[in-house]
Amino acid sequence: MPIDAALEYQYNNMARRPDAPELLQHLSELSEVYRGQADAKLDCVYGGAERERLDVFRCGKADAPVLIYIHGGYWQRGDKSIYSYIAEAFNNTGVDVAIIGYPLCPEVSMTALTDSIRKALAWLFRNATDLGICADRINLSGHSAGGHLTAMAMATAWPEYGDDLPTDLLKSAIPISGLYLLQPLLPTTISEALHLTDEEIIELSPALLQAAHTAPLLTIVGGAETPEFFRQSDSLTEAWSRPGSIIDKHIEPDADHFDVVARLASTESEIFQRIVAWLK
Repeated sequence: MPIDAALEYQYNNMARRPDAPELLQHLSELSEVYRGQADAKLDCVYGGAERERLDVFRCGKADAPVLIYIHGGYWQRGDKSIYSYIAEAFNNTGVDVAIIGYPLCPEVSMTALTDSIRKALAWLFRNATDLGICADRINLSGHSAGGHLTAMAMATAWPEYGDDLPTDLLKSAIPISGLYLLQPLLPTTISEALHLTDEEIIELSPALLQAAHTAPLLTIVGGAETPEFFRQSDSLTEAWSRPGSIIDKHIEPDADHFDVVARLASTESEIFQRIVAWLK
């Protein structure tokens, strides 16, 4: 498929932010420092693939809310180790944090990648007591591709995935600058590693699905994001609004696709404060 220059510009965040590698390196260094001092269980194995590992960071407070975070990278880049920095601010505010690693495309299909996230969430629920976290206060967030995977988890009927899993396994969801319609990515270079099938374009587009239950949903997008990211966010809230649903949105002022997640390191940022207030 020929590249659509307009869509390529709107979705290719790395091309619009030349200093992105330096920013990610800085965040990675912050993360390495925090891993060395945190009350953490690192590289917990939740599946058989090499990257099916997750990290848990505990705040030391009994029955604390748990924020599970899924990193971005368009399903083909990134690593959980870059994002340990997120745990520090939340731990200091009385929130336990888990950060999920997962296999990447094109080594696996997006269908298999999505199932790895389900596997990780089920593992966290089943092993919460041993991990020292509360199974009844699991909240899920993710950025970019992680926002997509957050929404896909919300669309999962958990008792069908495991007899021991409750319908309301997730108490709230907070996707950040996510992708909820996959079709617009096809005429961009981003799709080249994804090898999406026609079926996956439909079955893995959360805005074409429905939430499996009415856990509160807070969609977040950076105020300096491109119009396509606003459209993506609106597509999810419009599709999932129904009687009884609790849906809100937050626009982080003057934040582009990278700034919006970097601000999770700051307890003073609006995005941090909105998320903490949203946790169940």
